[in-house]
Amino acid sequence: MYIDFHTHGKLAKYLPFSTEYTDWLLNEAKEAGLDAICLTEHFNTQQFDCVYGYIKDTGENVGDTYVFNGLRVFPGMETDIAEGGHILSIGPMDAIRELNRRLEPNKQKGKFLPFKKLMELFDEYPVIVGAGHPFREGGHIPELPAEQLDRFDFLDLNGKDIAEDRYRTERLTYAMSVRLGKPVVAGSDTHQAVQYGCIRNFFNKDIFTIDELKREIMSENYSISIHPEAEFKVKTAGILKRALKEIHALGGDYVPVLLGGKGETPAVLNAKKKAV
Repeated sequence: MYIDFHTHGKLAKYLPFSTEYTDWLLNEAKEAGLDAICLTEHFNTQQFDCVYGYIKDTGENVGDTYVFNGLRVFPGMETDIAEGGHILSIGPMDAIRELNRRLEPNKQKGKFLPFKKLMELFDEYPVIVGAGHPFREGGHIPELPAEQLDRFDFLDLNGKDIAEDRYRTERLTYAMSVRLGKPVVAGSDTHQAVQYGCIRNFFNKDIFTIDELKREIMSENYSISIHPEAEFKVKTAGILKRALKEIHALGGDYVPVLLGGKGETPAVLNAKKKAV
């Protein structure tokens, strides 16, 4: 199965949640050849709980995943830390939503939790935790003390960073992996569907639970592939994202502009399936 460990369900964190846009993203993920995604929406995105409530209410629950027309969605979250950097967590739906509610006082810059405090909170829940794009400019994850770095379950080989500088991203990420003894998994970091498939992981077995996911990661029973046109896919997604955000800024509705004429979404197909 092909899985992407770092994805988003909205165009941007400060834009309102659109069920139509999220449906489109899920459908495009499947069309891009993915079997599963980890939905790691920003913890301080507008309407975080609405996004995950929609996934829970609309998808078919199988294990810890929610299935949309064959695509499995693992709930997750991307959280800022006070030191600078982003932490990925993946876990059961109720755990992710409760964690997000408990982080409500820490969603503004200047109030982000330090990594140590965040991990103490994560330790109360059955989540796996990764270092999101650890070498992106502005982040300071590699500078954390060794005993804190050891708390990670995995490192994120990020599609956006690969597209910008593949040699640097791979060199630094894999060197950190060797130093810490932590596995590397791939995530596209997409907010816009053109970016799906720029990088992905292939697992030899089907996975439906967080425990299975963690076990396969720790055993390194997977491989990572990078699309030969990853740079083009990321650049094109960025251009389209900026254009759609500008439509919104000018008072327009970017969703029908993007989706005009689209057929039935995964949510509609799931609803029909449940009604039969």
